[in-house]
Amino acid sequence: MIRVFIYCLLLITGISSAQITIPQASPVSKVDQTVGLTQIGINYHRPSAKGRAVYGELVPYGKNWRTGANENTTITFSQDVTIDSKVLPKGTYALYTTPKADSWDIIFYKDTNNWGLPEVWTEEKVALRTTVKPESLNRLVETFTISINNVTTESANLELSWEKTLVSLKIEVPTQKVVLKTIEDTMNGPSANEYFTCSQYYYQSNTDLNKALTWINQGIAISGDKAPFWYYRLKSLIQYKLGDKKGAIESAKISLEGATAEKNEDYIKQNKDSIELWSKK
Repeated sequence: MIRVFIYCLLLITGISSAQITIPQASPVSKVDQTVGLTQIGINYHRPSAKGRAVYGELVPYGKNWRTGANENTTITFSQDVTIDSKVLPKGTYALYTTPKADSWDIIFYKDTNNWGLPEVWTEEKVALRTTVKPESLNRLVETFTISINNVTTESANLELSWEKTLVSLKIEVPTQKVVLKTIEDTMNGPSANEYFTCSQYYYQSNTDLNKALTWINQGIAISGDKAPFWYYRLKSLIQYKLGDKKGAIESAKISLEGATAEKNEDYIKQNKDSIELWSKK
């Protein structure tokens, strides 16, 4: 009898410590789409109609809607985009809408840390607002769906569909602008910072110190009188490793002068220590 009691007790304890998992009524969904060279990501929860009338009933007309369920529906753009001739800066926004029978307001809101709608709506946090016309579908969409369709290299449509209503918003991306800038930068050759980065890697990995010296010299040449003191610090280290102590000291003195003007104590000390050490050898 005692054994039976102990067995039952262990069974009850095991059941009480187990976690019960049930499906979400409005499951989470993610959309990731590349449009041209712009990444668009959407996170949202998908409610279902379940026999209910949606727009005008479950989702009232004329009131702001969270555009989904649970916490904020968010949309992220990796580049600035253009919507209705207005620029929306890159970043992450809460996606809100105001459904109406003959038009919808679509709102990109800067505050994304809300469960549904903000307790206090702040118009200054509206990054962009635009209005579109809803379309009627000839089929029933049971579960609220956000998708990105009609994808080209220059634009795509953000689409919201539920019940028998489709709302579509065109988003334009700066593909041509980004490509042209990339081509222009490439044809103009590497920047001073790119020369510095390559030189630094070659120095640190001890790959090819002569090439590292050539690159840092090119970075300094492009920068001219505005070459930063850390460029000359790297040059001095490369020169010293190549056995050019005189050149290394001269470069370190230039770096020291710049670091002193900028009051950078770390570089001041590094250059002073190097000059003192190299002068003794």
